Amino acid sequence: MQADLYREELLEHFRNPLNFGKPKQFDVSSSQLNPFCGDEIQIFISLNKQKITNAQFVGNGCAISISSASIFTQYVKGKALKKLTKFSQVDMLELLGVQVSQTRKKCALLPLAVFQDCLYAIKSKNR
Repeated sequence: MQADLYREELLEHFRNPLNFGKPKQFDVSSSQLNPFCGDEIQIFISLNKQKITNAQFVGNGCAISISSASIFTQYVKGKALKKLTKFSQVDMLELLGVQVSQTRKKCALLPLAVFQDCLYAIKSKNR
């Protein structure tokens, strides 16, 4: 029964994603395309004193990739960059709260991969 609730939550994030849209101002962004299925996600990050003040995304993709981006961008808001550098693929899959098949893991992890690119860009800017 709990799995059904999580699945319904994922569908709601797909139908009405949180943080969807390109902000007028942001500090860093990155995008990636999953060549196997065509999912594409771009994430925009705003920072203040090494904390994420805003995270938004645009993209096209399956229910899992869009839901994952919605849930993840909501999760990172207000978090310190230092904490998020340790956020792993396992953490991402746990955040989603549902079992994801091996073939769909790339979809679920795409927003994390894009975010990691953003972290790399932030790190490069600060050198």
